[in-house]
Amino acid sequence: MLFNSPVYLFLFLPAAVLGYYAARRFAGLGAAVIVLLAASLFFYGYWKPVYLLLLGGSILVNFYLARPVAQAEKPARRWWLTAAIVFNLGLLGVFKYAGFFLDSVDMAAPGEFPSVEIVLPLAISFFTFQQIAYQVDAYKGLVTPASLPRYALFVSFFPQLIAGPIVHHKEMMPQFGAQTRRGETLTNFQVGLFILIIGLAKKVILADGAAEYASPAFAQAERGAQVEFFRAWIGALCYSGQIYFDFSGYSDMAVGAARLFGIRLPTNFFSPYKATSIADFWRRWHITLSRFLRDYLYIPLGGNRRGQVRRYANLMTTMLLGGLWHGAGWTFVFWGFLHGFYLVLNHFWDWLRRKAPVLAAGEGHFARKFAAWTVTMLAVIVAWVFFRAESFGGAVTMLQGMTGQNGAVLHPSVARMFDPSGLLSGLGVRVGGRGLPAAEFIPGLVYAVAMLLIAALTPNIYQITRANQPTIDYPQHARETRAPLWRPTIVWGVFAGAVAMLAVAKVFSAAPSEFLYFQF
Repeated sequence: MLFNSPVYLFLFLPAAVLGYYAARRFAGLGAAVIVLLAASLFFYGYWKPVYLLLLGGSILVNFYLARPVAQAEKPARRWWLTAAIVFNLGLLGVFKYAGFFLDSVDMAAPGEFPSVEIVLPLAISFFTFQQIAYQVDAYKGLVTPASLPRYALFVSFFPQLIAGPIVHHKEMMPQFGAQTRRGETLTNFQVGLFILIIGLAKKVILADGAAEYASPAFAQAERGAQVEFFRAWIGALCYSGQIYFDFSGYSDMAVGAARLFGIRLPTNFFSPYKATSIADFWRRWHITLSRFLRDYLYIPLGGNRRGQVRRYANLMTTMLLGGLWHGAGWTFVFWGFLHGFYLVLNHFWDWLRRKAPVLAAGEGHFARKFAAWTVTMLAVIVAWVFFRAESFGGAVTMLQGMTGQNGAVLHPSVARMFDPSGLLSGLGVRVGGRGLPAAEFIPGLVYAVAMLLIAALTPNIYQITRANQPTIDYPQHARETRAPLWRPTIVWGVFAGAVAMLAVAKVFSAAPSEFLYFQF
């Protein structure tokens, strides 16, 4: 069930909210947890009911393994923890990576291994990582025992189940048993609906609109056809905007839906296209995944405690596995490699600045900050090409187009509008039928520029609603701007109503498209 589908928006979500509050009012918190758990399981099973067995089995095994992991004698506890981690990674390996592994082996030894087609269960990467973190914390004595229904709800809570955030038990468990103060429910509804509406608009208006101009360019590259300069850049920029507003929209809708139940999720997305370094980007993009990789992989590997070379090796290992987590394909692994390489360069530059303070001169100057932002964005966009492409060949073809190796061509309809005097011909730009016609060039360019400006210059939804604590945590990046504060006023209500009307019109005008992170 998709967040941007009429079934979810107008049937499932209202029914879940009404059922939850009715149970809480007339039967108490325990019954409300059961109702919310039932709604979450229904939500997950709506796609393929058979995979409820996988989710339910994973929950049961992890719940009962956590007891000896936390309570057994110390020598045995390590073995129980190992068993829990092997179980979780085994499920992930079978359902997500078995086909990828066999296909990779078959490339080296054609015909030796059969091809395996396994339908990837929704959210398996998310609920697997979430439960691995729970087991590790149980081993460290950081877990407070919970009942099976509350643990099951912690794993399967539908607003964050499919595409995150990857929540921590200490963030969620106390909220499932918390009493609501008088007057708080109304505020929860007001804030939750506002954030949900904004998230829906990001998805159906911005992200889905940009996809119409990104997909043809990448499809052309996958066919092996040359992609000229303008088509390649519009495609790459529109995909960069598409994945930004797709994931931002999902994150907002998750926060908004959870708030309808009086539950705050952690911040998972905080204006990453405002980042002025790649390290800053990863403090803003998929924040809870970065937290998991840092706490449960990078630091256990040694972090930065064993010298610079080891630190760089740990960064590369972490990001390679982070890339593989995103998708069972070598393009995802290479995307992770690129970000690992970027992070190594980032930390090496920081080390150089500490050794030679002259390199840090003018750090606060606008020109230097703009240059840092530009370099960061170019690095991110290049990496997105590999993330989006279905093959290395397609990615290379796109990059060839973006670097001008396939020429720069303006369609006559575009040249008449933007270059009537022929000035661009002196820069090597040709006029011909290979260029994008005006009907595609202009809206594609508008989408690309508009999304970049919105992402880079406007406050995000958590800054706008910060007076009402939209999430559990509030990143330090919030200090960077004085965002207007949302209040339940007529003006904000009219604005939200207008945005909702536009978004709902989009919802009913076409079949809902999947969120990009649903495949992970």
